[in-house]
Amino acid sequence: MSSFDALMAGFGNALQPGTLMWGFVGCFVGTLIGVLPGIGPALTIALLLPLTYHVPATSMFVMFAGIYYGAAYGGSTTSILIKTPGEAASMMTALEGNKMARSGRAGQALATAAIGSFVAGTIGTLALTFFAPMVVEAALAFGPAEYFSLMVLSLVAVSAALGNSVLRGLLALAVGMLFGLVGIDLQTGQPRFTFGQASLLDGIEVTVAAVGIFAVGEALYLAWQGRESKAGEVMQVSGSLWMSKKDWGRSWKAWLRGAFYGFPIGAMPAGGAELPTLLSYYTEKKLSKHPEEFGHGAIEGVAGPEAANNAAAAGVLMPLLTLGIPTSATAAIMLSAFEGYGIQTGPQLFSSQGSLVWTLIASLYIGNIILLVLNLPLVGLWVKLLKIPPPWLYAGIIVISTAGVYGAGNSVFNVGLLFVFGLIGYAMRRFDFPAAPLIVGLILAPMAEQSMRQALTISMGDWSTFVTRPLSASLLGVAAVLVATPPIYRLLKRA
Repeated sequence: MSSFDALMAGFGNALQPGTLMWGFVGCFVGTLIGVLPGIGPALTIALLLPLTYHVPATSMFVMFAGIYYGAAYGGSTTSILIKTPGEAASMMTALEGNKMARSGRAGQALATAAIGSFVAGTIGTLALTFFAPMVVEAALAFGPAEYFSLMVLSLVAVSAALGNSVLRGLLALAVGMLFGLVGIDLQTGQPRFTFGQASLLDGIEVTVAAVGIFAVGEALYLAWQGRESKAGEVMQVSGSLWMSKKDWGRSWKAWLRGAFYGFPIGAMPAGGAELPTLLSYYTEKKLSKHPEEFGHGAIEGVAGPEAANNAAAAGVLMPLLTLGIPTSATAAIMLSAFEGYGIQTGPQLFSSQGSLVWTLIASLYIGNIILLVLNLPLVGLWVKLLKIPPPWLYAGIIVISTAGVYGAGNSVFNVGLLFVFGLIGYAMRRFDFPAAPLIVGLILAPMAEQSMRQALTISMGDWSTFVTRPLSASLLGVAAVLVATPPIYRLLKRA
């Protein structure tokens, strides 16, 4: 079946009333949490992970994708109206968007952000549709040695990409891998690190760890941070939300350039959304016929970065679906959701779960349209949401997390474990350790161990098999470059 035929079948599934409803819910919730400062898509998806025990996989991932895209849309509202970016990728939007709002052009700033998000999101989804099968076809040549090297690359890439310090990322990763080894050794049948607790024989549930670190830990951190910070002034949206002919003329090229920055960089193992938004902003500043407006409310400074941000969201999904590599915190949580369903991401996903994958991709096209329709007419509602007292949000997050984890397994032990991971998550945020590598280590460590043992069994215990096979050696080489580049760059900068 060609990619086009598979996509058409995906549209047939995505347009079913039930699936469409889950997509709409995801888009609405995603926009809502994107608007609320400090409540990001990773936290929200982590909060909803217990639903994986009750909701079919296809419906759940359609909703998660809607949340991911919706948060990217909604984050622009917060950035423009109160100059508070929910995530690092919205920083550039806050610079120019809030200046536009203060000069009475909040409507035009919100409009160019929403339309640019739609244009770039569609371009990114088109690229995902037609490039992902090519990546899968190349990756089908993988054997156990290549899978192990790919796992090493995944582990190193996520530790390098999701933190300010490679060392802190690697430390978080090592702790996650240690947690991943808890339970019964699949080769020998011996319990490891269970300390006599029967509840740990099956290992630590990824759902419990993810909800604890990203939901409870984040809520504790935001509550602590809220005691030291005050909310910014909410700018009023007055006048027309529509853009003038001049605004369109200054925005459309920025949307396209932002999209072509966002997707390829988002798809890289250490890409993410921050770099393309920065590159887009500085490109627009260099190419603009009105450079003097930058810093005072240039519409290109909103259009380009917002487009790059949303195209990067589609780019992040490509390595996740095709290779099992998460390049953002949200992708790491989605990886844990796949794990919860017993679905292994990677080259086999398109053949083993083709219906799910193509329905998910088709839902991204539909979600872009839903989000465009949702965002502009409901700006007034989003503005009102900014006035919800933060303590209510934090308390609600903790209550929902506890109820969800207990309801999933009726286990008091898991509830205790939830708060242990919540405290770990709080400490990691407090001292600037990235949390996503810990979750990725927890998920990938057992898989990497299995692949390594299989490769060594096939090669009769010869460790050189990992470097004598060209593809495996290449992947390990890329991982080594990711580890070595930052310290070498710092040394050269000092010299």
